[in-house]
Amino acid sequence: MSEETENQEAPPAAETPAPEPLAQDRAGAGEKLAKLEAELAETKDKLLRALAEGENQRRRFTREREESLRYAASSFAKELLSVADNLRRAIASETAISAEPAAKGVIEGVAATERELLAIFDRHGVKRVEPALGDPFDPHLHQAMYEIETAEYPPGTVAQALQVGYVMHDRLLRPALVGVAKVTAPAPAKPE
Repeated sequence: MSEETENQEAPPAAETPAPEPLAQDRAGAGEKLAKLEAELAETKDKLLRALAEGENQRRRFTREREESLRYAASSFAKELLSVADNLRRAIASETAISAEPAAKGVIEGVAATERELLAIFDRHGVKRVEPALGDPFDPHLHQAMYEIETAEYPPGTVAQALQVGYVMHDRLLRPALVGVAKVTAPAPAKPE
């Protein structure tokens, strides 16, 4: 039996691998590893971009939802502006009808109605834009109806206020209508 054990323990010489194929396998494994690392980096980049895009969409949706809630009543408020204008005109006509004793009660009622409407506007972020004479013309708040030659106000300032404007939070609902001062033309020289 000793001969059989000796034959079994000794490996045949032909089965030992040559060193060259081992080096080729290692080189191939290195190429595969580099390729896998490149794919991993590309996948990681795509994942980070997808996460960033998802976060941007979430922020955009949140902002749009907040704006939608904030400005939901803007079209309704625009329609009520003419009511506010008519109430103001009725109050302004007080001097024309003040001779009538019954008119005084009506004007007081109209003034109370206007105050209530303006209080409701205020609660919903609607503010009046009342241009002061001499203030600089602001195209974001005013609409120039015409130019007035005057020496009383500097050029480019409000010289006449025709109608108040309104803003809701930070958005313009209606611009204030104004007349803008311009430089007075010099008087023509008289021939001597």
